[in-house]
Amino acid sequence: MHDLRISVTDRCNFRCTYCMPKDVFDRDHAFLPRSELLSFEEIVRIARLFVEQGVRKIRITGGEPLLRKQLERLIEQLARLDVEITLTTNGALLAQQARKLADAGLRRVTVSLDALDDAVFQRMNDVGFPVGRVLEGIAAAADAGLGPVKVNCVVKRGVNDGEILPLARHFRGSPHILRFIEFMDVGSHNGWNLDAVLASREVIARISDAFPLDPIEPGYRGEVAERWRYRDGQGEIGVISSVTHAFCRDCTRMRLSPEGQLFTCLFADRGHDLRGTLRGGSDDAALTSLIRAIWRNRDDRYSELRGEATRAAKVEMSYIGG
Repeated sequence: MHDLRISVTDRCNFRCTYCMPKDVFDRDHAFLPRSELLSFEEIVRIARLFVEQGVRKIRITGGEPLLRKQLERLIEQLARLDVEITLTTNGALLAQQARKLADAGLRRVTVSLDALDDAVFQRMNDVGFPVGRVLEGIAAAADAGLGPVKVNCVVKRGVNDGEILPLARHFRGSPHILRFIEFMDVGSHNGWNLDAVLASREVIARISDAFPLDPIEPGYRGEVAERWRYRDGQGEIGVISSVTHAFCRDCTRMRLSPEGQLFTCLFADRGHDLRGTLRGGSDDAALTSLIRAIWRNRDDRYSELRGEATRAAKVEMSYIGG
């Protein structure tokens, strides 16, 4: 257990079709009320216990985490734990917030960017948000020292797979690291089907035909992305292959939801209630014992068993983060 992902909100200002389709997450959708969210103090207490158990990286996520008010206060408190603090964002608010997040102690950001073509990008985020403002956010993050910025693209066959080479061409030679993610069956409402999945090996083949690539050895056990370097030295890319090449056996991650449910898998159908234990007056020893038991008893292998293990209902990505 080396990575803790903390979702600070289930709200988002995008309605990406692979995550929060507008016909489900509409104006009548009931998001978590503010009173149910963990406070910053509660998040920090839980994070401290995880660090004491070996966690070395904490990723802040959502929903869209930059919608959580005064997020820099949380970053500042977490940074005192002497672990790497990172954040995943859609980039819409990043230009305005990058500097204060860096000043608070954030080390690095990952930005979702599913297309360079503005029309394709706006169709995917489904709220008409222009790609230029996300690129401005990436530039602001780099200027604030939050680099190298990782740029994640979820690839859907027939939707944005035509953007693979333009994205590769755009970020080649930059300090940023572009990563392509296979379209996953996270949650129950994103209309996933296998025909829409473009295997990572095909992504690599397309890029390598234009810009020859060589594989890079993993930096550590449990590294999610397979890494490739451009043969001419113009940087690297990565692919995340949860569908075609599952990595369950080396998973090092736990996920904390906005209101204190602990999940051992992105594809889980239920979590474990930490908030009840926390607010019930339990001491740190009791909370630590619960966390250790949840980790030791996990048996999640959804990606390895996909098909025979398909669940009718799974936790939504917008609630627990990617």
